[in-house]
Amino acid sequence: MVDVEVDNRSGLEVDATAAAAFARRVLAAEGVDGGELGIAFVEPDEIRALKREHLGLDEATDVLSFPIDGREPLPAGVPRQLGDVVLCPQVVGDEWRAALAHGLLHLLGYEHGEAMEAREQAVLG
Repeated sequence: MVDVEVDNRSGLEVDATAAAAFARRVLAAEGVDGGELGIAFVEPDEIRALKREHLGLDEATDVLSFPIDGREPLPAGVPRQLGDVVLCPQVVGDEWRAALAHGLLHLLGYEHGEAMEAREQAVLG
């Protein structure tokens, strides 16, 4: 089972249990059955600063992904570090599941395009 740590720094109430369960479901659908994942819910100023620092764009966004191991082969006994997904509830609104699925697929190496859109629809359907 994937170990999911949820950190809520958004200032809004977030259902951390539901977010972790949904993340595990998406990852299981992608064949990921172990490892560690971080999910952070943050305020607009924090996600804007992250986007500026890492992508060079000075704007708030709904979700950012910071992959570590992805699907890379690992030596035996080394735990998989999937990475972190950062969401902004004030930007994403009630559609946090779609944004979380999008971020998780980026952690697994998907890029924007038809394949990613198809996987998003499959896990959300």
